[in-house]
Amino acid sequence: MTDKLFSPTSFGALTLSNRIVMSPMTRDRAGPGDVPTATMAEYYRQRATAGLIVTEGTQPCPEGKGYWRTPGIHSAEQVDGWGRVAEAVHAEGGLISMQLMHCGRAVVADNRGFKADVVAPSALPCPSLIPGPDGVPVTPSMPRALRTEELPAVAEQYAQAARNARAAGIDAVELHCSSGYLINTFLNPASNHREDEFGGSPENRARFPIMVVKAMAEAIGADRVGVRISPGNPYNGMDPSDPAPVFAALLDGIDGLGCAYLHVLDMQSPDFDTLQFVRRHWSGPIAVNNMLTLEKARTLLAGGQADAVSFGRAFIANPDLVARFQAGAPLAQASLEHYYVGEEKGYTDYPTYTAA
Repeated sequence: MTDKLFSPTSFGALTLSNRIVMSPMTRDRAGPGDVPTATMAEYYRQRATAGLIVTEGTQPCPEGKGYWRTPGIHSAEQVDGWGRVAEAVHAEGGLISMQLMHCGRAVVADNRGFKADVVAPSALPCPSLIPGPDGVPVTPSMPRALRTEELPAVAEQYAQAARNARAAGIDAVELHCSSGYLINTFLNPASNHREDEFGGSPENRARFPIMVVKAMAEAIGADRVGVRISPGNPYNGMDPSDPAPVFAALLDGIDGLGCAYLHVLDMQSPDFDTLQFVRRHWSGPIAVNNMLTLEKARTLLAGGQADAVSFGRAFIANPDLVARFQAGAPLAQASLEHYYVGEEKGYTDYPTYTAA
């Protein structure tokens, strides 16, 4: 019997050679000006046998930066840097989607290296500590509430970032709607106390995220736009209770667009069957993520709960993860101390299984 894990599948305009997706992971290796470096190009090149690589969260605009040394896609230099990444991945026959991540209120101003507003749906601070430039967690900056008339311009920032990604040769973009960042804070009642048409009811809280997805789809084609969600995720001060109404409104609002894929981080709550819920509200391809084992991944594919499976940390120490899965080879373990520091060390120096 053919192992579905290694069979091709379609994500909109993309044809994946296998169903193993590399999940987005912050690695804090961008260079001056938040420009992708040659080392970043090598990192992604090494992992290009994934059916699809999803990049680390990339800020669509200066206001979107919250963490230390994360890359952007809003300057000409950044576009050029991502062009070198895309070229390296394509040279190995791979595909790459860029995750667009506007941190919203999850910002430490000292991480930026420039002055820009900290914005959110409401003037409510992020309750979680966030690492500063030295890695020590500190209290995030206080945001200001975005005015109603500003929201179309913010949606256009995402659309322009999508155009920039395509200009760099990136194959698709993925909107980050999770983890307490800007889009997620519009969805969640703990962070959205607005009294206009973008706050209150689940349908109103989903209105701005839907606006952003539509803007990106109009900019580069819906078949090159993915969306990342994680219903019930409490990260960065989100209320995890009762995620169904607002995520139903979001998915019902974008399902008809024909987007490339939905990337679901399954919180595996005993009170909420995320994958069953998603299948009721989403008709397109689904990639499932969150601490999957190889056995669990195969089960999800065989049962039709997922069209692809997404691995994060396993790809850090195993650039040849696909080949290791095929061979039944053991997996190397990543160095935790080098997740966010170390330049090449703990980043591009992990050997393949055959080399090891």
